[in-house]
This record gives sequence, structure tokens and C-alpha cells, in this order.
Amino acid sequence: MTPRISALLAGLLVLTACSAGSTPAPSPTSSPAASPTAVQPASGPAITISGMTFTSPSAVAPGATITVTNSDSVEHSVTADTGNAFDVEVDGKGTATFTAPTQPGTYPYHCTYHPSMHGQLIVG
Repeated sequence: MTPRISALLAGLLVLTACSAGSTPAPSPTSSPAASPTAVQPASGPAITISGMTFTSPSAVAPGATITVTNSDSVEHSVTADTGNAFDVEVDGKGTATFTAPTQPGTYPYHCTYHPSMHGQLIVG
């Protein structure tokens, strides 16, 4: 046997030995729901506070639970401009929830701590 063929056969034996005990990697297309440790993302309407501004959902269902996420380091509130439709305080870097009014309509709101912060919640 020539040295070239011997080297080629030795390389094949090494590759065969290395792959003989390995198990196939899981498919990258496997569904996260199939994994018992998969974390489901939060869903539902949300108001986000970031940079001293509100970002509101386009519309919410009457009586929906709304999550407020405050990305700022200071406390804020989401307080209906009129009446007592909703009023929730959110610590800096915190979250809170409140229930949307059951009557459809547009509900302007503000932050009681920062008078320049305004938004509106559309219930439909």
C-alpha cells in the first residue's frame, strides 16, 4: 500500500470513529412550544413608557386587562383625564396592570407626576 493511500484510509477511520458515537443535533425548525422550558411571550394590550412618553395600543376591547411597562427609571402614572376610569402607578423599571373601561370610547390620560406626558386609550 502506498503512503498516500495509507494516509487516506487512516483519515477515514478517524472520521468514522468520531462520528460513530455522536447524536444528531436537534432540528433548528423544531417548535418552541414542544420544549417544556419554552417561555411564552406576554400577549394582550400594553402601554409602554419610555423616554418620558407613552406608546398606546391602537385599540383595546372593553374590559381588557392592559399591561403598563415603564422603561424609565422614575415612577409614572397612567391616569384618566376625567372621571375615575383608570389610574395606575408604575414604579421605575416596573410593570402594572389595569382594566380598560367597559364603555367604548376614547379616554385621554396623563402622568400625574409629569404634566407634559399625555396619551389616549381607545376602547372599541
